[in-house]
Amino acid sequence: MLLERYTYKIGANYLQYRFDSEGPRGKIGKMVLYTYLTTWDGISYYNLGFGDYDDVTGRLNDLAVSDNGDRDKILMTVALTALEFTSQFPDAMIVIRGSTSSRTRLYQMGIARNYREIAQIFDIQGVTMEGESVPFRKGENYRSFLASRK
Repeated sequence: MLLERYTYKIGANYLQYRFDSEGPRGKIGKMVLYTYLTTWDGISYYNLGFGDYDDVTGRLNDLAVSDNGDRDKILMTVALTALEFTSQFPDAMIVIRGSTSSRTRLYQMGIARNYREIAQIFDIQGVTMEGESVPFRKGENYRSFLASRK
């Protein structure tokens, strides 16, 4: 996985990561936020939230469309935050779901495109439309994904 990526800043608790997208629309602040959901069967589940960061409100906007021409670089940066996060929380299960179905599809394409490299580090499950967790397979559509460190 030698793709381009952005340098990010890590929050004090390893739950927040900030970086700037740079492209034709200028610098756009981004944030990745890991939010604790629940513990079930001894596994702590965290939602991976991602979007534009608003300096004025201090909030994440996961519906913004930046279109700054750096999608793959952003996705790589988000993936690297998952590595950082799970180095601090090795037993965490990350829940990944886009704020829209098209964003979930974008994440699925990114996972599929880099699956060989990702699978060396993470166990990836797809959550079917019926809510069943199954091993990720290219070409299948999922409503969300679960990632845990091997």
